[in-house]
Amino acid sequence: MKLAEALSLRADSARRVEQLRARIVSSARFQEGEEPAEDAAALLAEVGEVLGEYETLIRRINRTNAAAQIGSEGTLTDALARRDALRLRHSVVTAAADAATGQSKSGYVRQLRSELKMLSALPVAELRGQADELARELRELDVRIQRSNWEVELLD
Repeated sequence: MKLAEALSLRADSARRVEQLRARIVSSARFQEGEEPAEDAAALLAEVGEVLGEYETLIRRINRTNAAAQIGSEGTLTDALARRDALRLRHSVVTAAADAATGQSKSGYVRQLRSELKMLSALPVAELRGQADELARELRELDVRIQRSNWEVELLD
C-alpha cells in the first residue's frame, strides 16, 4: 500500500469516528417507554474497532514518514515540519503586511486634515515579496511531499 492510500484511509477513519460519535451522543439517552434510535453500546464497540485501525494507520504512517527520504529536505517528517513552519511564516508575514497597510482596520479613512495620519512601520512591498517567495517555496515543497506520498510504500 502506498503512503497516500494510508493517508486517505486515515482521513476516512477520522470521519467515521466523528459520525459514530454523533450517533452515540444522540442515542445515549432516550425517553422512558420509547426505544433508542440505535444501540449506543454497539456503536461504542464499533468506534473502538475503528479507533484501533486508526491508531495502527497512524503508527505506520509515522514510521514511514520518519524513514522515507525525499531528497534535500531529508525525511518526509523533516519536510512536513518545514511545510508547517513555512505556512506559519507566510501567515505572519502576510498579517504584518496587511496590518502595515491598514487592512486590519475595518474601513478606517481620515475624514479631516486635523485627524492623525497613520504611517506604516514596516516595508509593505518587501513583506509582500517575502510572502510571495514563501508561498512559492511552500507550493514546491507540497508538490514534492505529495509526489513522495504516491511513490513511498507504507511500512509495517
